[in-house]
Amino acid sequence: MTQNLNSLARALYDTTERLLKHRPDLAPWRPRIGFQPRLSDADLVTLALMQALLGYTSEARWLRYARTHLSEQFPYLPQQSGYNKRLRKAASLIRTLIRHLATDTSAWTDDVWVVDSTPVECARSRETVKRSDLAGWAAYGYCASHSRFFWGLRLHLVCTLSGLPVAFALTSAKSDERTTLVGMFAADPGLVDQRPGQTLIADKNYYGRDFERSLAQAGLHLLRPARRGEPPRAGAHLFRPLRQVIESINQTFKGQLDLERHGGRTPGGVIARVLQRILALTAAIWHNDRTGQPVLRSLTAYDH
Repeated sequence: MTQNLNSLARALYDTTERLLKHRPDLAPWRPRIGFQPRLSDADLVTLALMQALLGYTSEARWLRYARTHLSEQFPYLPQQSGYNKRLRKAASLIRTLIRHLATDTSAWTDDVWVVDSTPVECARSRETVKRSDLAGWAAYGYCASHSRFFWGLRLHLVCTLSGLPVAFALTSAKSDERTTLVGMFAADPGLVDQRPGQTLIADKNYYGRDFERSLAQAGLHLLRPARRGEPPRAGAHLFRPLRQVIESINQTFKGQLDLERHGGRTPGGVIARVLQRILALTAAIWHNDRTGQPVLRSLTAYDH
């Protein structure tokens, strides 16, 4: 199996087709009588993956490019509005596909996870904030890594050291990281039930006696730096070199997959675009693992 965008797209298409045959309930609901889509759900997911990897943040520009260069792979392409609606309705399928691909990699069984959240900015001007459809979900927050305030959401990530997304959540910028992490594990109990002794590496914001007790009851061991006034914590010598992994993963989302330029203006639009980027990273790691590449998180072979 070769390592390029075409081979990844073909592998993802075949996997999505098999998944939909096994789980037809994942396909967006359609009336039995009426027009059937000319672009299949597997084609739609594949098209969305290629858009994210090739760096097209504008759906209109992406469809113009696809009509010129990808007409053999996709004989029919919808208009921008139709593509956008199809993508939003396919959110459940994409979410399930992300987990399906992740569990099919050797990295899924890693016994160390890294945890963090990263800003997903949704507006900058006050006028945009006041009339945004995201008001009530998006909020003002502070990004300590870049020493700046922003208006938008937070993407919470649990990843393996190789960058494979294990769990994720999209919340208000003001949401507590600890509460969100506990909620992510509570919503997916099977994720940790079979992983006794799993190690979580986090920053100093993931603190608190009750918080650490809840993780310990779930069989998770938290490794974080000591806060001011705390005694030295066990494992501190292991923390520093591994802590940078999650920052590097966040940079992959922002620098290579243009997370901060998602362009979503409604809750459904933002969710679809964030899922699109998580799918792109997961699929690239899955394909790199299948082709025996030494660096699983490398996107270089797929961005052109």
